[in-house]
Amino acid sequence: MRLGLLKDEIDIPDKVHVTVQNGIVKVKGPQGEVSKKLLHPRVKLEAKGKSVVVSSEFPRKQEKALVGTYGAHVRNMLRGVSEGFEYKMKIVYAHFPIKASVKGDAFVIENFLGEKSPRRTKILGTTKVEVKGDQVTLKGPNVEDVGQTAANIERATKIKGFDPRIFQDGIYITEKPGR
Repeated sequence: MRLGLLKDEIDIPDKVHVTVQNGIVKVKGPQGEVSKKLLHPRVKLEAKGKSVVVSSEFPRKQEKALVGTYGAHVRNMLRGVSEGFEYKMKIVYAHFPIKASVKGDAFVIENFLGEKSPRRTKILGTTKVEVKGDQVTLKGPNVEDVGQTAANIERATKIKGFDPRIFQDGIYITEKPGR
């Protein structure tokens, strides 16, 4: 038996402005702006007053899942523009000192395992990357961009051809935003 109407109502915090137009949700706040396309023919998104309503009439299994998913995306967007997201990473080396830096929209890792050519990875979206000693901090309003940038940095220092129990050099995620 199907439900008549499935609805998820999300409150909008102060100093945050939300617009929904043609399936594109735009959220503006003190930390920046985030937009995302959330479009499905049987799932409706509306900004009503101080809340965002995600609803579906007579939802099937897929639409039930999408109502929850869209609600989670909107909550992440609201949290991102009001508080921001922060990932912390640690540079670890035992053999060759790793030099990490930011050059334009790229994160550059030099002298990794004594390699002559530097390893590079792209910084996504409006993510701000800061390197202080052996700590790397990533901040931004979009959780997907910040998380993917952290994953790209971690993946760029993945060791191939060496015993990972001995060569534990790399840049690793140590702290990410909790729920």
